[in-house]
Amino acid sequence: MNRAWVITGLGIGFGALAGWFHWSHWGCTNGCTITGDPVNSSLYGAVMGGLLVNTFKRKAQNKKKNT
Repeated sequence: MNRAWVITGLGIGFGALAGWFHWSHWGCTNGCTITGDPVNSSLYGAVMGGLLVNTFKRKAQNKKKNT
């Protein structure tokens, strides 16, 4: 498995956990779109975690030699 996929998966998992944690401690109970439901909060956290991790991803180096 590619290392980038593993790191992205960890970012998604950590983000989902952070979204659920935010909902359980500070989420509102009425009228909030994202933090009013644990599923929405976890999905939003997963997307944000995946995006955050991918901002630090290195660019692949070209291993082919030009001949």
